[in-house]
Amino acid sequence: MKKRNLTLVTLALIGAVVYSQRAFIAEKIMLKGLEARLAQDASAELSDGLHLTLCGAGGPMPAPNASGPCVAVVAGEQFFIVDAGTDGFRNLGRMGYRAGKIDAVFLTHFHSDHIDGLGEMAMGRWVTQANKSPLPVYGPEGVEKVVEGFNSAYSQDAIYRHDHHGDRVAPLSGTGMLAKTFIKPPEGELFTVYQHNGLKVEAITVDHSPIDPAVAYRFTYKGRSLLISGDAVKSPHVEKFSKGIDLLVHEALAPNLLIMMHNAAKEAGDEVLAKISVDVLDYHTNPVEAAEIARDAEVGHLLYYHVVPPIMFPGQTALWLDGADDIFEDYTVGIDGVSFSLPADSDEIIKTRNGL
Repeated sequence: MKKRNLTLVTLALIGAVVYSQRAFIAEKIMLKGLEARLAQDASAELSDGLHLTLCGAGGPMPAPNASGPCVAVVAGEQFFIVDAGTDGFRNLGRMGYRAGKIDAVFLTHFHSDHIDGLGEMAMGRWVTQANKSPLPVYGPEGVEKVVEGFNSAYSQDAIYRHDHHGDRVAPLSGTGMLAKTFIKPPEGELFTVYQHNGLKVEAITVDHSPIDPAVAYRFTYKGRSLLISGDAVKSPHVEKFSKGIDLLVHEALAPNLLIMMHNAAKEAGDEVLAKISVDVLDYHTNPVEAAEIARDAEVGHLLYYHVVPPIMFPGQTALWLDGADDIFEDYTVGIDGVSFSLPADSDEIIKTRNGL
């Protein structure tokens, strides 16, 4: 009994000492953490090849692990973003990617959930690495209006940051974005929008009517390939240009769950949500259709993104897939942070991160 009491007293004393020194201990831990975090550069740590990370796996609806649509692609030493949805920029930071190293952004179309994080991304790229030239933003006709609007909105902030930090942090030559407009490709054709250091990025017209233009992007580098669909109905062109690729990153919306939302909104008297939840059914691909594309194109792996509605509770994934897993078995339902590596000149498809 005495031994037990002595042990309890000793533990209490240790606890009291630790508590009294909590700020000192926290400072040491934080310093070590900061040193490790600031030295991290996720893109530089990757092997040569084609690498993809979902910096945003969701659509416009709020979700705990599916931010607005945002896809990061690394090809060798080049670093790109496809679409810039809400919180995508911050998720890059959480994963150790350096925004200052972004070479360009590619936009699939101009729906707000695909562009609403663009201003923050451009600003972060500028001031975190003192970039001396604006962020290139590629997109079909209309991208120049998007870029002009963001540049105007952030112009006063750019002056403030330059006045405060000067050229060493915020050289005015690097503020904002530069539109790189390309003509919407004819249906059923590939159009090369970027080619450099062994990487080719090609655009494909897709149907997201009434939203027009809308494109998908195919990345090819050192024998590896991936295609990012953007938002669209099931497309024979996506299937055609996905033939034999390693990784198909395809949006999907689950009609069965949207109908449930529609009925619930009607019951609650929310006529606006009731209408939206059925309107969106006619210009997206569902999980089964995306699986059919992956199967018929014989892709290596299917990664679902722009997951709508959000998956919020256990068992919902099976409801969302609605049998798609019986059509194509090599799939991943995306969440923020899911990552894949396609090493150069090989046939490996490696999931390197399960999520944030």
